[in-house]
Amino acid sequence: MRSRMRWVMISLAFLATVLNYVHRLAFNYLSADGHLRDLIPDDVFGYLGTAFFIAYMISNVFSGYVIDRLGARLGYICCMLFWTTAGLFHAFARTPLQFGICRFFLGIGEAGNWPAGLKLTSEWFRPHERSTASGIFNSGSALGAIIVPPLVAFIGSRYGWQSTFVILSIFGYIWVIAYRLIYYTPASATTEKPQERRIPPLTLLRTRFVSTFLLAKIFLEPVWYFVTFWLGRYLVDVFHWDLKKIGWYAVLPFLIADIGNIIGGYFTQHIIRRGMPVPQARKLSMVLSASIMCVSLLAGPFLIHSPVSALIVFGMVGFGYTSYTANGLALPADVVPKSATASAWGLACIGNGLGGAIFQSASGITLKSLSVTHGYTMAYNTLFFGFGISALIGVAIFLFAMGPIAKDEALQRYVATGPEIVEPA
Repeated sequence: MRSRMRWVMISLAFLATVLNYVHRLAFNYLSADGHLRDLIPDDVFGYLGTAFFIAYMISNVFSGYVIDRLGARLGYICCMLFWTTAGLFHAFARTPLQFGICRFFLGIGEAGNWPAGLKLTSEWFRPHERSTASGIFNSGSALGAIIVPPLVAFIGSRYGWQSTFVILSIFGYIWVIAYRLIYYTPASATTEKPQERRIPPLTLLRTRFVSTFLLAKIFLEPVWYFVTFWLGRYLVDVFHWDLKKIGWYAVLPFLIADIGNIIGGYFTQHIIRRGMPVPQARKLSMVLSASIMCVSLLAGPFLIHSPVSALIVFGMVGFGYTSYTANGLALPADVVPKSATASAWGLACIGNGLGGAIFQSASGITLKSLSVTHGYTMAYNTLFFGFGISALIGVAIFLFAMGPIAKDEALQRYVATGPEIVEPA
């Protein structure tokens, strides 16, 4: 029975991730053109992104730990209720400051989606299947990004931007009801020894794996945020598209990106079956995926000559990112005890928030200053080069700083026998 139900459970996590990205990106497209564009110029848009990612960073400090304590069932419900309500409040914002507050609380709630999904995956899937399962639920981010442009263009043009936020929030509340009725924790995940101890966040953060994973994320994650946050404005600024046209064609990069979730997880599973040890297979896949991101960004300014070529380049960047993430989501379960998987992921994702906060503001300032003197094409090309170098730094950290991926024996002893000094491995 569990073999069938695990696919139902991962489907719920997939749908949650779709809604996560729908709520996250709706504002980006609605503010790319029309009334909100006049209210939210490039530099302010960057600052609002920074507010979101500061909250995202703060939430990742504690969200994984809380979800490890609550479990996937209650933890996922709390996250969805929080970010859905924050998304609803966007409908009542009227000033940049009010939007900033809404974006901040949205970031607090949305950060919990990945620790919760990771907890669900660790409860329902065996180690050799987790990269595939992670790729399935994480592909919701790309599908959410696919859905947003046409959905927002349709609802926004017909009912206005305020009603768009209200309508989108309804789907989140429906998910909460369905998840509450369907999800349960499998018996095999409730057999944890009663003497096992929870690992404090600072103890996890001191390990080599979590600290270097966090560092790599500072440079790799903002690449995806460049694609998802700035694509709408890029098409408006460089190719003079309106929201309706964006709605039709901006799905292409995310269709390409969605393939990366499946291929990234399947490639790792394939080379494991061919005999490569799980840790080496996972690391090889992540380095190759991050390299695709890097090459696509650095080559972008030389390859983009039309809207279609631009969309393909953005898509290849997204393909590399989703392939990398499908394997990255499975890493904590390879290293830390099961009781700490969500905590380890959440702490590593502090890098998401820190990198996103820095690069979002830097992107907005760069665009505002360079577009005045050199035009939007040159301004965005500068961002392509900058994010390409950032991805290259992330690859170097994985290759030379992270070290071997293996079970952390000190953490295993910690949960089995009690606290001891855990030196960085």
